[in-house]
Amino acid sequence: MRHRLGIVATLIALMAGFGITAVAVAPMVPDPAILPQRLVTEAVEPEGMAAQLEALASHEMTLTRSDITRATDTAEGLLVRLGVRDPAAAAFLRSDSTARLVLGGRGSRGGKMVQARTDASGALEQLVARYPAERSELSTSHFSRLTLNRIEGRWLAQLQTVPYSAQTRLASGTISNTLFGATDAAGVPDAVAAQLAEMFSADIDFHREVRRGDTFSVVYETLTADGEPVVWNGGAGRVLAAEFVNAGRAHHAVWYQPAGDRGAYFGLDGRSKRRVFLSSPMEFSRVTSGFAMRMHPTLNQWRRHLGVDYGAPIGTPVRSVADGIVDFAGRQNGYGNVVQIRHGGERSTLYAHLSRIDVRKGQRIEQGQRLGAVGMTGWTTGPHLHFEFRIAGQHQDPLRVARASETVPLDTAARAHFAEIARSLQAKLDVAETLAGQRVLAE
Repeated sequence: MRHRLGIVATLIALMAGFGITAVAVAPMVPDPAILPQRLVTEAVEPEGMAAQLEALASHEMTLTRSDITRATDTAEGLLVRLGVRDPAAAAFLRSDSTARLVLGGRGSRGGKMVQARTDASGALEQLVARYPAERSELSTSHFSRLTLNRIEGRWLAQLQTVPYSAQTRLASGTISNTLFGATDAAGVPDAVAAQLAEMFSADIDFHREVRRGDTFSVVYETLTADGEPVVWNGGAGRVLAAEFVNAGRAHHAVWYQPAGDRGAYFGLDGRSKRRVFLSSPMEFSRVTSGFAMRMHPTLNQWRRHLGVDYGAPIGTPVRSVADGIVDFAGRQNGYGNVVQIRHGGERSTLYAHLSRIDVRKGQRIEQGQRLGAVGMTGWTTGPHLHFEFRIAGQHQDPLRVARASETVPLDTAARAHFAEIARSLQAKLDVAETLAGQRVLAE
């Protein structure tokens, strides 16, 4: 016992010694406040401006500038805005049929992403314009890239159709007034809201049945063109999956494209959301006059309105609600510019007051294909589309016909593959439901 006490006493003494040593070392660190300070100044004489310019001139410089085209742009005006001083390039933009698409063609109302590369003098070396695909059926998956290059002193224009790069985003929101108001609050592009209304049009009348407290969750793509964020459609691509809870009832839709088919939306049970007839000849619009008796706006008489009027700005794209063949494309009295489409089963549709017509008589067209654009030709007091639906020559309510039309079924052989994709997207929808108005990148 005495031996153990001696060891413990020795250890305590050693530990105390270390503690004393630590205390003794600490005060030896200099106090920064009393360290000596010295200010050193030295004059720096830059080289003259001429020498600096000469040094810059000895290096080959290229400058890049980007902008968005405007409806009022001329070749010279666009190039000046891009910092280009090159009369030969402006002349080529005006004269070459392909190069002119920078200012015209699809998207001629402006909105094309342009990027110019110049040398130090402002002479154009390359101009690239990116905009929605010239072929409308590819516009959701591809973009047009128009490149102007100077090769051995001569200009060359090349037009390519290139696939987008896509990222997946998740979002959710609650309806307090309108669908577009809710998607705006959730940071979701209008193009996605339009797709939501289209996807669920067979289940929900978005003009009458949407109510405060309804909720949505959505998985959608954001697009880039050559790495640049797309500016049209809010940069949104296709909606991949969505849930919409209306009056307490949940509706689901999942995008699926079987091999060799155009693709469509299906419920989680594999039932198609795609119908033979679309609910509207425009992606999203406001019904200004339904299929009912009304006071005629120009004749000032009570008459039965034999179609549906959709209010929209002049130039808004108008699409065919179903596959068919163009029966008539031209001017027709009070209807102004008109397109009539013949579908199967003695069914036909009519699109009136168009500002332009993009199809010809006898042309075979597909559901969703562009026919023309909203206008105010013929007897009309403002820009809108008048749309009619006829069966065996008798006028029918287009809204009722669209909702009652038969669906396009999913092939039995594709059901297993669809179920796998649906499970994956359902998991993302479950995450989206927890976001409460936030928008996040899923990848």
